[in-house]
Amino acid sequence: MTTADAAELMPDTPERQRAHQRLLDEIAAEAAATASWTGRQHFSAPVMAALAKVRRDAFVLPAEWPFAYENRPLGIGHGQTISQPYIVALMTDLLDLTVDDRVLEIGTGCGYQAAVLALLAARVYTVEVVPELAAAARLRLAQLGYENVETRAGDGWRGWPEAAPFDAVIVTAAPTEVPAELVKQLKPGGRLVIPIGPRYDTQTLYRCVKRADGTLAMEEKLPVAFVPMIRPN
Repeated sequence: MTTADAAELMPDTPERQRAHQRLLDEIAAEAAATASWTGRQHFSAPVMAALAKVRRDAFVLPAEWPFAYENRPLGIGHGQTISQPYIVALMTDLLDLTVDDRVLEIGTGCGYQAAVLALLAARVYTVEVVPELAAAARLRLAQLGYENVETRAGDGWRGWPEAAPFDAVIVTAAPTEVPAELVKQLKPGGRLVIPIGPRYDTQTLYRCVKRADGTLAMEEKLPVAFVPMIRPN
């Protein structure tokens, strides 16, 4: 993506609105179908309302508009993807956000997940390793009115130490282990949602809670497939 296409929207026709509603229905159905894995029969009303409000077509290339409201990931360039909407909904729900929370996201991508988080939390800090994607997401989010999101290009393994501590951390690329700096930047009792596993293979999505002693209580949730979490060149 480039900054030139930052806030383009497909025409808001009844057909687009129906496609968006079908997507929300599919997310709800998949939540019920995977409840034995995730422990969540349905996602919270605020999470579903955020998914209903954020227009996914604003975050994909115009060439991908015909697929914007399909429940699958799409390429956004630089070897990165916009996540499957069900996965966005699940990871967001697992964070159990409140309106006062400050959230760190690792892996801005096109900014779609950050936009959803912005409707649920007080402040979102999001880090993207690909400078071009970070610049485009920053402009796109600003143009769309998400004023409570701060974006930077950088090394997600380092987090955002000067803005810590965070109530919640979400990682949208898969490391092979939990980055220690992200745990340090999480408040006691804070939630971390992260996929962990080998590169380009099936990984496991975890919901973690930081204990008072600084260790993590980790709970497996779902087999997933994410792009690997990489470091800057």
